[in-house]
Amino acid sequence: MDVKTYLKILNIAGRLKDTPRHCYTVKGRVESVAEHSWKLALMAALLKDEFPGLDETKLLKMCLIHDLGEAFTGDIPTFNKNNSDEDAEERLLNKWLDTFPEEYQQEFKALFIEMKERKTLEARVFKALDGLEALIQHNESDLDTWSANEYELNLHYCDDRVDFSPFLKDLREVIREETIKKIDENK
Repeated sequence: MDVKTYLKILNIAGRLKDTPRHCYTVKGRVESVAEHSWKLALMAALLKDEFPGLDETKLLKMCLIHDLGEAFTGDIPTFNKNNSDEDAEERLLNKWLDTFPEEYQQEFKALFIEMKERKTLEARVFKALDGLEALIQHNESDLDTWSANEYELNLHYCDDRVDFSPFLKDLREVIREETIKKIDENK
């Protein structure tokens, strides 16, 4: 890849550092999409003992690239995102990916398809972690930053994504217990 193409890709992806997410940090600052992706990648890097045979490199790539489309659309909370939003994000992402060198274009597009289909272990782990990271972040933030629907949503969100793994089911349950404790302590 020539250096100008490389820098252009990094500059566009760098927008995610300034793209606000629908979550807040423990100190009350709006979290960026890039911060979410970083924490998600860290979560993935700590799982090799839990999933023998997992392709760690593929999983880490999924975590790092999964929200690249939000460099064009911004972050839309899952409870507000509709099919039209998803289609627009996918279209803009693919238009950008078409400018990548062929090898990276094919690899990234294949990863996005794999993540969407959720048929592989890596895609299922990624999707579970993506939801769990959001729940962890909400538990770390002040309740004043939660929208009204999140009190109930945070008790059940992501349950269907963790069923395939005892470890992830246990993690989801501990996160739920922290959510309940947080809500109860702030009544």
